[in-house]
Amino acid sequence: MQLKPAQLDTHLAQHLAPCYLISGDEPLLVQECADAIRRAARAGGCTERQRLHISGKDDWLELWHATGSLSLFAERRLIEVQLPNGKPGTEGSKAIQEYLASSPEDVLLIVSGRIDKQSQKSKWYLALDQAGVVMPIWPVAPAELPRWIADRMSALGLTAEPDAITLLAERLEGNLLAAKQEIEKLKLLHGYETITATMVADTVSDNARYDAFRLVDVALSGDARGAVRTLRGLKGESVQPPVLLWAVAREVRLLADLKRDVAAGASIDRAMQQKGVWRNRQGLVRTALNRLSGRDLAEMQTLSFQADGSSKGFLLGEPWSLLERLLIVLAQGLPADSTHSRFA
Repeated sequence: MQLKPAQLDTHLAQHLAPCYLISGDEPLLVQECADAIRRAARAGGCTERQRLHISGKDDWLELWHATGSLSLFAERRLIEVQLPNGKPGTEGSKAIQEYLASSPEDVLLIVSGRIDKQSQKSKWYLALDQAGVVMPIWPVAPAELPRWIADRMSALGLTAEPDAITLLAERLEGNLLAAKQEIEKLKLLHGYETITATMVADTVSDNARYDAFRLVDVALSGDARGAVRTLRGLKGESVQPPVLLWAVAREVRLLADLKRDVAAGASIDRAMQQKGVWRNRQGLVRTALNRLSGRDLAEMQTLSFQADGSSKGFLLGEPWSLLERLLIVLAQGLPADSTHSRFA
């Protein structure tokens, strides 16, 4: 039986299956689902927990041993298998199937990395699906993140203005663990007040004077001087170049993708919607897209590569200097007489 994470609590309140497979690459959701099953197993009489970490084929012998052994201290056990790569191999497939065929009293929990479509047709996967619950977990898409944040806040008794949720989603896109922590921080600082965008801005920035997202927005607005000043402020606060480069390079890739979509005939509004650009940022992105040419975007992609390589030590150049050049091009484009990159 396949379940979605949102269905798990209802399922566990009614029934504890003999086996569970949780797979995916969204750490927070995987962890929370596994914790829920551990609590239910403990409440269901599994007073002992046996953990198996699979790093090679010989490790599957432990599951075979568990099948034929009885605990001296508990009537039932939770046998937990960590399978990081999502592929048990021949030995693991056989061990899982033999374990399930033995009709054990224990509960089996397998926590796995993402499992590809081909593996979902394999005998071991189908055996788990038939005997218990499989739960593939997917990352929360940008368009779904505001609803996810609103639900999290509601579960903690918080209410928030729409702009606050939008800002929180924008700042923490792609990092659910950070989002969870920031929501908990908002509750700690503001209790049950209605959360505003100002509260989010003050809290999520953690009282820092500058942050990577503000840096990108200043450059997108066309303020080259302000972008350089913000970058130097971040440098003074000991923020490392890769953190900033990630945010800037992501925006450059977005602009390049949008430029290609528009060139292929899509409207700017449609292209931004398809790429998940938040509504309150569409004006900035539109302005930058109209200002920058294909030559500017190609230059920024080259500078991004050079800055990344220099920060990691496999290319020449000084990362901070390259980041300044990258932000200047993002803010105002290349000079009319510029024909190629000039690296320090």
